[in-house]
Parts: sequence; C-alpha cells; structure tokens
Amino acid sequence: MEVKNGNLEAAIDQLLNVEKQMRFAGDVAGTKKAVTDILQLCFEAKDWKSLNEQIVNLSKKRGQLKQAVTAMVQQAMQYIDETPDLETRIELIKTLNSVSAGKIYVEIERARLIKKLAKIKEEQGLIAEAADLMQEVAVETFGAMAKTEKIAFILEQVRLCLDRQDYVRAQILSRKISPRVFDIDSSKEKKKPKEGDNVVEEPPADIPSLLELKRIYYELMIRYYFHNNDYLEICRCYKAIYEIPSIRENPSQWIPVLRKICWYLILAPHDPMQSSLLNSTLEDKNLSEIPKFRLLLKQLVTMEVIQWTSLWSSYKDEFENEKNMLGGSLGDKAAEDLKQRIIEHNILVVSRYYSRITLKRLAELLCLTVQEAEKHLSEMVVSKALVAKIDRPMGIVCFQVAKDSNEILNSWAVNLEKLLDLVEKSCHQIHKETMVHKAALKV
Repeated sequence: MEVKNGNLEAAIDQLLNVEKQMRFAGDVAGTKKAVTDILQLCFEAKDWKSLNEQIVNLSKKRGQLKQAVTAMVQQAMQYIDETPDLETRIELIKTLNSVSAGKIYVEIERARLIKKLAKIKEEQGLIAEAADLMQEVAVETFGAMAKTEKIAFILEQVRLCLDRQDYVRAQILSRKISPRVFDIDSSKEKKKPKEGDNVVEEPPADIPSLLELKRIYYELMIRYYFHNNDYLEICRCYKAIYEIPSIRENPSQWIPVLRKICWYLILAPHDPMQSSLLNSTLEDKNLSEIPKFRLLLKQLVTMEVIQWTSLWSSYKDEFENEKNMLGGSLGDKAAEDLKQRIIEHNILVVSRYYSRITLKRLAELLCLTVQEAEKHLSEMVVSKALVAKIDRPMGIVCFQVAKDSNEILNSWAVNLEKLLDLVEKSCHQIHKETMVHKAALKV
C-alpha cells in the first residue's frame, strides 16, 4: 500500500479496522497480514515513533492472536539494522522486548533481542549492564531453540561474566553446558526431526558450528581456570582444543597448542591424573616436531634428579617466547611454580631411592639450603604427595610408605600363621622326643 505525504495516519486507521475485523473473525492469515502491513507503512515512512506505538498498541488488543504477535515481532526485528541512529535502535529493541516479555511463543525472539541490546551496551563500555541483561534469559529451557544457538548464547553469558571478573557466576553458567555435547555426531543429529514435528528452529547464519563452539567453550574455560592458576585443568582444556580436527590438520595451529599442553603439564602438581596425561602426551607422534619439549617431558618421567639451573638456562628462551604465541604468557607465577615443580620432582626421586637420608645431603641434591629443603619437604608431606618423617635434632629424613589398615591386618594374619606353625612343629618334636625316651626306658 502506497502512502502519500500526510496520509500515514489515515492509512494506518484503515488497516486497523481491517485488523479488528480479521481478529474478531479469528482469521489468522488476515490478521498477520494486516499487522505486518501496518508496521511496513511506518517503516517506509521512517516514522520510528509511530512504529513503536503501533507495536505496543497491536500487542495489547483484546483477544490478539499469538500468531499475529509472533509475526509482528519477527517483522519489526528486521527493521533494527535499518534504524538511522543508535538511540532509535535501542528504543525499538526495548519496545519489542517489553512486548515479548512473558510470552512463551516469542521467547526465542526475546532472547535474540536481549543479545543485540547487550552487544550495544558492551560497545558503550557498560559490561556490567550487558552481563546483567544476558543473565535474565535462561535459554536452556527453550525447547524450540537450536542446540548451537543455545550453546552460543550461554557462552556469551560466560564471556561477559569473565569480562566483569564475576568468576563464581561464570562457573555456574559454564556448568549448563556438558562437554559431551560437543562430541555428538552432527550427521546423526540431523536425522532426529523426521521422527516427530519439526519444532526446532534453524539457528541464525551468524551462529558458529558445533566444533567452533567447542573451541570457544574451552578458550573461555582456560580464562576461568587461569584466574585460579589451575594448571592441570588448563592443560585438559588445551588437550580438548588439540583434538578438534581442524586444529589437528594445520601444524601452524596445533604446534602452539601442543607447546601449551607440555608447559601446563609440567606446571601442574604431581598426581595420578597429571601422570596419566604426561604419559599419553609422550606417546603423541606429533611431539617429535618439537623435540625440546619431548626431551623436557622425558626428563620428568625419568626417575633422575633434574638440575634446575641447567634446565632453566636451556628452556628460558622457550618460556619467554610463549608470550608471543597462542594463549599468551603462562602467568605471573609460572616461572616460580616451574621451579617448585622441579624441586617436588627431585624430592620424589630421592624418596624412591633412599629410605633414610640426612637433610644436609638432601639439600645438596636439590641445590637448596637446608631450611629451603625442609620447607619444600614439609609442604609435600602436608599435601600428602609423599610420606616422610624428619628427625630435626639428628637432621635425618625417613621416607616410608604408609600402610593402610588392610595391609596391617594381613601382615598380622601372616605372622600369626607362622607362629602357630612353629608351635605345632615344636609340639610335634616334643611328642616325638617323649615317645623315643619312653621306648628307651622300656628296653
């Protein structure tokens, strides 16, 4: 419908009468067409104030059809990018947001609107406001939203929480995504809609693929764990990124990731999970492309004392180069923690070969003072990394493996069996001697 100058209100009134007739008649198609035509008239006339007013008025009409409201919101969303300035854009988004609030049939549109508004707030530097806006929406309950769009929305929530340094909320939000969702075969996933109604909407074109979302998820989790200096979890995140096919196919991408895996494995405290990852990484054929790191991991697996000074002189340049590579530097405390891990490795090696050793000799092997050696040893005992007792007056360290209750009971049972065997043999010998002696007397 073409509108001459000044006749916009008359044209809208005419269409409103048509919309009223269609609405009362229950004509879904007619009502949808009338509603969208009204919005189109306002848009073509560039009367943004009138557009906002008509959206609100049409949504409040008595007995307004759900399909008409949905069509109206979807139509108006197309005009957001056509707005002349930022203020008009924000006003239109807020109008649509208020109309769609509390209506389950336009919940996906409302989520997309809030995402747009949050992006504008972020561009204005209002990260806290953007994060608060995004947290209002719980997309995990939306049945009609595509899986990739849900994941992308939650990841955006996590990113904004990390940007505002709200690490507790970031962790809570990240738990809404199960890492197993990234391993589901997408080809099998596409066959599912055939079984029932195709109610799940297609995601917008700007939503990344599932594998790209996997990479984004683990990069965000690296940011979260980096805050706590949880090196083992950071390593596991890089390991997951390393397994993405697109990364594995490109050496310029997987070499920096593999370097990070090696560094964070070394920085992680010694425990069964760290040992398992260390051995599995050593078996990776790609590690031969970076021989210096293969040698470094070999040193940690081998039960030999590592000289910190020679190790640091060999790997200092590689350590400093990480700043210029994927993921940035290893952290402010990384160099200090690296030295700590080498000392812990050396103490574990010494405990493997010695049952008793003087503190002075232990300090010599660790290239530390007696006080520092005692401090590191005590920390390892407290953290239950090993079992040791220090005789401070004598200056002797005793390494012993703690026995659990079952082992102690078993050893007692074995000792009792031996004792009873000895008693039985002794009784037999005494009886035998007695019989021989009696026979000798009778003769």
